Amino acid sequence: MTDFIVIGGGIAGVSAGARLAGLGRVTLIEAETALGYHASGRSAALYEASYGLPATVALNLASGEYHRTANGGYLSPRGLLVVAGRDQGEAFAHDLVALSLDEIGVDAAQAMIPILNPATVGFAGYHEAAWDIDTDRLIQDFARAVRANGEIVTGARVDSIARGGAGWVVSAGGRSFEGRVLVNAAGAWADRVAAMAGVAPLGIVPHRRSMARMPAPGGHDVRGWPMLMGAGETWYAKADAGKWLVSPAEEDAVEPHDAWADDMVLAEGIARYEAMVSEPVTRVETTWAGLRSFAPDRALVLGPDPEVHDFVWCAGQGGYGFQTAPAASRLLADLVGGRVPEIDAEMVARLVPARFRL
Repeated sequence: MTDFIVIGGGIAGVSAGARLAGLGRVTLIEAETALGYHASGRSAALYEASYGLPATVALNLASGEYHRTANGGYLSPRGLLVVAGRDQGEAFAHDLVALSLDEIGVDAAQAMIPILNPATVGFAGYHEAAWDIDTDRLIQDFARAVRANGEIVTGARVDSIARGGAGWVVSAGGRSFEGRVLVNAAGAWADRVAAMAGVAPLGIVPHRRSMARMPAPGGHDVRGWPMLMGAGETWYAKADAGKWLVSPAEEDAVEPHDAWADDMVLAEGIARYEAMVSEPVTRVETTWAGLRSFAPDRALVLGPDPEVHDFVWCAGQGGYGFQTAPAASRLLADLVGGRVPEIDAEMVARLVPARFRL
């Protein structure tokens, strides 16, 4: 018997489990053989506090101190550079405000990323306040906290969820687990887990996002380049261990599955990227995709279901999972433990599942 059964071993589940471990024993169940296999393992891994809806930004800001200082800190400098074509002034103006960017000259942008094409780039905006997140270490440190007061079971796909004498009985991987509170951190499968538990789904829908890894363009050393984004987030590019990642930044609704890149969508996104640079893409080394899951209002869903109080949602991260994890998991534990949350009550109201049960 455990206090909390957490279903899902991505950043949402392991961070929630780590915080709940301070309130009782935790059993975390993950269908795959490793933690962070799906969306968490395919993240762009950027901490950008201005990115997202107001409730998401509140979580980003509340997570900043943890990211900077906990366990020696998880952030390293990256920066964010947004560029736009000459006919994209309206989208660029929106990004300047939404992402708190400073407009800079095209020459200054090209000094940061020399492959930018001054003949096609009409606008550029930059700020330093964007950092890479050491995602693997963040997951492992949260997992260590779970194991300090519980267990993590991998390779155990959930077969059934039923009511037990003291709460819930979950059958997974040939074993039976009993716990008084069930935490749904199943990512793209969150609504399916809810349905298995007899809880009304919320309309959480996974959306595919594709990625391509390629050699550093033009033989440049890209390690110090900022993240590069097209206006309106129509594509982005980022250094990764000396290689160069390009994404079409698509959001195509799909069924939950082990995602893979859509070749046509990827080609279209690479073409949008190539329009802004002077170095064509001549070789793609590998491609993949992840699923970013959104609730209907695109805000995270955190806390007990208002109709089934011992069923707790930790879902709808929508691509903000890593950067919000410290504060989101803290909020979830505060709500479960009856503590006053550290973020503003108005923002809490935009995050709790009760907003969908009115």
